[in-house]
Amino acid sequence: MSQQTARRGGAAWALVITSVAGFMAALDNLVVTTALPSIREDLGGGLHDLEWTVSAYTLTFAVLLMFGAALGDRFGRRRLFIAGLAVFTGASAAAALAPGIDSLIAARAIQGAGAAVMMPLTLTLLTAAVPAAKRGMAYGIWGAVNGLAVASGPLVGGTLTEHISWQWIFWLNVPLGLALLPLARLRLAESHGTGAPLDIPGTLLASSGLFGIVYGLVRGPVDGWTGSVVLTGLFAGSALLTGFVLYSARAANPMLPMRLFRSRAFAGINAASLLMFLGMFGSIFLLSQYMQGVLGYSPTEAGLRMLPWTGMPMLVAPIAGILADRIGGRPVVAAGLFLQALGLGYMSVVATADASYAAQLPALIVSGIGMALFFAPASHLVMSSVRPSEQGIASGANNALREVGGALGIAVMASIFAAQGGYETGQTFVDGMRPALVTGSAVVALAGVAALLIPTRRRAEPQAAPAEPAPVLETASH
Repeated sequence: MSQQTARRGGAAWALVITSVAGFMAALDNLVVTTALPSIREDLGGGLHDLEWTVSAYTLTFAVLLMFGAALGDRFGRRRLFIAGLAVFTGASAAAALAPGIDSLIAARAIQGAGAAVMMPLTLTLLTAAVPAAKRGMAYGIWGAVNGLAVASGPLVGGTLTEHISWQWIFWLNVPLGLALLPLARLRLAESHGTGAPLDIPGTLLASSGLFGIVYGLVRGPVDGWTGSVVLTGLFAGSALLTGFVLYSARAANPMLPMRLFRSRAFAGINAASLLMFLGMFGSIFLLSQYMQGVLGYSPTEAGLRMLPWTGMPMLVAPIAGILADRIGGRPVVAAGLFLQALGLGYMSVVATADASYAAQLPALIVSGIGMALFFAPASHLVMSSVRPSEQGIASGANNALREVGGALGIAVMASIFAAQGGYETGQTFVDGMRPALVTGSAVVALAGVAALLIPTRRRAEPQAAPAEPAPVLETASH
């Protein structure tokens, strides 16, 4: 890397650019959910079409994440980050201007593709720009912003839809994207991965496998888990991913080297991330509906009452990052996951058809602290568990597993809810939600157990910084 390119980067600028870009990509996971009734009123379409306004984004995002990271490693992380950001911004404008439901679904799919290229490179660029001693705090801020985006999607979508129009949930991305594009070009330092050629067979196997599984998970609650399309997607996707694992174990330059999973740190934090998102996404999906459909709050009122949970990352995650720098990420992540599990379990006990907000508040606060303690150290553990040249694909793999976990969480929670309750009355909703929250709590607790399997910092750090040239981390600041 030239000195001119290196000087272009700056830790503060990189933190701002990558945090805002990550916020945009993460927000669009759930921002549409509270706007669906208004979208249907304006554009028409049946229930199947409305579901695809959410699922089209999730599907392309999850499927293309590892491919996006691989493209960045091969052709330049800043260059591909800018390309992904431009696609995402343009597709957001197209979604806002969509004249019909089909064009909206197509724009959402393109949005997801842009986010899949942009999102994994935010962490890689951030790692390259921030000195090693300060990465915990930087990951803390990045994690706080991304955690807030995931959890506040329904609030932002509901508020914009209620007070302006549903189109503004997409217009919101346009000025942010247009502001970030020149900043990314001028303020981020370029970096590359190993320089190995693109792994075309591995890319096709992984992308097709993820598509089959995510498609099956998305359609399962609607078409039934024994439907031919759902079973075909799940089985074919599983077979293709098995083929991807077998191929990658033998390939000379695989997209995702299987030897990474020999590291207890890498395997443990990825297992914990998948399980955490499974429990969290499914719980938010039901609790946001509970506050509106059962307790009678408007979308904005419901979002405000969930702030002790959804807003907590902004307060606690930077502190969690500092703690991770001092004592290691493993105990902070594990503590956060067990607190999240405790909060969800407590909510399943106090939730009733007429529960007061005061009764729910302790569960929301505990869950919020737990989520905040997870985000920043988890990112730190992912990036420190691999070589610097492999951080792009490690970030892509972790984000892909999180997305699959989120899709699986919504599918599992919806199935448990439908089997035990329904939307007929407030009581039937609670009857279905309670066992779903208990399941979510158990899954997040299992994620905490997976986190405890991660080696302590003293044993993990030698893996994180093997003896190989790492000019990106030494000359660029993020």
